[in-house]
Amino acid sequence: MGFFFRFLLLLCIFAAGTAIEAQQSHRRRTQIRDLTTSEQDSLETQFSSKPDSIPPTTFFEITRPIFLPPNAVRHSTLVLQHDFGYTYGKPAVTASYTPPSNIVPAKIVLEWSATCKGRQYDRIFGIWVAGVEILRSCTAEPTSTGIIWNVKKDVTRYHSLLSKKQTMSVYLANIVDTKYTGVYHVNVSIHFYYAEKDGGSLRSVEDQSPPGFGAPADLILPISRNPPLNDGLWFLVMNSTDIESKNVTIPANTYRAVLEIYISYHSSDEFWYLNPPNSYISSNNLTGTPGNGPFREVKASIDGNLVGVVWPFTVIYTGGIDPLLWRPISGIGSFDLPTYDIEITPFLGKLLNGKPHRFGFSVTNALDVWYIDANLHLWIDKNSKQTTGSLIRTKPTTPTVISSLTPNSKSGDGLDGSFSTTAWRELSSTGWVNSSHGNITTEYYQNLNYTNLMVFTANGTTQQVNQTIDSNWGVKTKNYSLQVFQRFPLYLLDGTENVDKHQYTAISNISFGFNEKRYVGGKLVSGVENNQNGDAVMIVEGNIVKEGVGATDQKYFYENRINGCYSRIVSSRNYSILHDDEGTMCRSWDLRRTLLQR
Repeated sequence: MGFFFRFLLLLCIFAAGTAIEAQQSHRRRTQIRDLTTSEQDSLETQFSSKPDSIPPTTFFEITRPIFLPPNAVRHSTLVLQHDFGYTYGKPAVTASYTPPSNIVPAKIVLEWSATCKGRQYDRIFGIWVAGVEILRSCTAEPTSTGIIWNVKKDVTRYHSLLSKKQTMSVYLANIVDTKYTGVYHVNVSIHFYYAEKDGGSLRSVEDQSPPGFGAPADLILPISRNPPLNDGLWFLVMNSTDIESKNVTIPANTYRAVLEIYISYHSSDEFWYLNPPNSYISSNNLTGTPGNGPFREVKASIDGNLVGVVWPFTVIYTGGIDPLLWRPISGIGSFDLPTYDIEITPFLGKLLNGKPHRFGFSVTNALDVWYIDANLHLWIDKNSKQTTGSLIRTKPTTPTVISSLTPNSKSGDGLDGSFSTTAWRELSSTGWVNSSHGNITTEYYQNLNYTNLMVFTANGTTQQVNQTIDSNWGVKTKNYSLQVFQRFPLYLLDGTENVDKHQYTAISNISFGFNEKRYVGGKLVSGVENNQNGDAVMIVEGNIVKEGVGATDQKYFYENRINGCYSRIVSSRNYSILHDDEGTMCRSWDLRRTLLQR
């Protein structure tokens, strides 16, 4: 469907649908002028005159339900209750956490429940337990009549941490003044679920020998900043040369280790995948435009040696691109940002000497700022005081990145043109560990591919981006193999049309997805296809937003070897759900067709 017809359809829906309350589109690209204060006030005046009796709107992120054991009994603890008002630049809010006694849960669930009313930006926040981050999330942007949202996360993998009395820390930096009035009223709870008869099981769908590849870790060590801080516990990576690190000493009887990494990006790099190259910026004198091109790689190292990388999924926060896109359906991953695991068992031979070792993080081409921290999951040999090991080989090859800039020969303005970036990388490490479970050799590998085509038209006022990240990573031992295929596609058009002296149309069209398949022993154990499409249009006349509309469609399919299939297909327009079909529809997945076809 062409943009003109799509635009007419959206305006028709706008005319017949509910009113809109929009805030400043403070996330638009440099080529697109930000909304002014008068435009914000106009939107509030024209589209927000709703009676106080209207109940708050429920915002949500579409994801699969948390599968619970049959006839599960729940034990719940409200850990923290707090109103986050003026909390910017202040220490994290803390609370004491005490787990239920004599319960071996089959599942542990973290629940964040929040309400807000007024006007406020999206705010990033984190939850830590004893310095271990267990949730990275973004707040929803509120309305004058109020919103509510709820995030539930399966945190069973943190069982060893949550089975002891700890301190929970929550950092949500918020500013409240006469204009931005939204206060976030928050409850944080932890729910323990256990089977009524036998206590359930903590082993996952990927359960398979040898030990350590199904149950949660025996110990989790934080690789984060230590309080007291007037900030979150995450490290702040400010540029491409910045390396943030922490010394960690691990137990001498460790036999497996996995590094779980939390990532979010902000300020000049919130839209790193849209950042043009420095050559484009300098040649067109675009002062203040974020640059360094669109390729980013998060690198994890131990004692200065690379152990793994992350090519991150493109999470779009609730105020990103155009806030009208995310009401009430939030962007993929925005309420529960994905984490990334790196198997470092092959390097254990260098870490079992009882000495501290430096775990470091950096970001290729980074601009300020990236928030990064990690959790070190360790499996402990309870039948031995000392395990031994050795690194057999490692291949930390440098990523190959190819970039090209092609000016548009049909335009007399250098702002128009296309920029292509491709990258690929292969990493692998192999090492053995000798424990009471035997002498086990582990191989970890990563194969990654990246493409980004960026096109500027209409004298640089319209930008289109087509990007795809493909990741194939896995772990192999003598009796076990895990293989994970991921694809993160992204298409975005952001710009202006119908520009004259008095009026223009600001448009956004986005399509992106998170697709993943997991194989254990060569057999499919789980898979997800999660794809989202959105359109947003605003007509601006004389610095006043005359009309605006946002529309989002999402299709979510999940398959699990044990729990079966789950599906949800949802469409929304301006706070209203047009349809919401939830069921158990299965996808006939073909690995080569759905994830590897290019």
